[in-house]
Amino acid sequence: MAATTPTLIPVEEYLRTTYRPDCDYVDGEVLERNMGETPHGCLQNFFGFLFRLHRDDWQVEVFPETRLQVKPDRYRVPDVMLVAPDKVEPRIIRTPPILCVEVLSSEDRMCRTKERVGDYARMGAAAIWVIDPWRRVAYSAGADATLHEQTDCLTVPGTRIAVSVPDIWVELDRLESLARRFRGQD
Repeated sequence: MAATTPTLIPVEEYLRTTYRPDCDYVDGEVLERNMGETPHGCLQNFFGFLFRLHRDDWQVEVFPETRLQVKPDRYRVPDVMLVAPDKVEPRIIRTPPILCVEVLSSEDRMCRTKERVGDYARMGAAAIWVIDPWRRVAYSAGADATLHEQTDCLTVPGTRIAVSVPDIWVELDRLESLARRFRGQD
């Protein structure tokens, strides 16, 4: 089977186009993001809600699925992003975020995820968290973009931001229990 050549578009076209759901833009190519499954949505909502509860205490603004310019020709759309209140920008975040959270979908591949993590780290994100609800593994990365498995707590160095990893799995257990009850399996 022959490889297909990606269709490249100018960054200006990407910026004026609305994608549903939004897409990444990498070196002229529009890349769809995997999402739409209940574990992904559940955890994206979990993080967004938790971060909003602590917004004032942690001095952050919470942005789900918001464009982040990581390089002049590269835009990413993290599942959830935390930004310092004085770094909020009108349409697209262009300053390094405090945290980028990626929740994997069943079709996500670690090689592509590591590329995203590298983009966030090179841009200067203070921390990057990757959550795999399918394998129930949580990772964190810093400036070196190396993913480290975390079993106890996810943190952002130099801040009070901390999330218990077991609490993430409790949220997934709650979702799975609801699904079993709905199917009459409990």
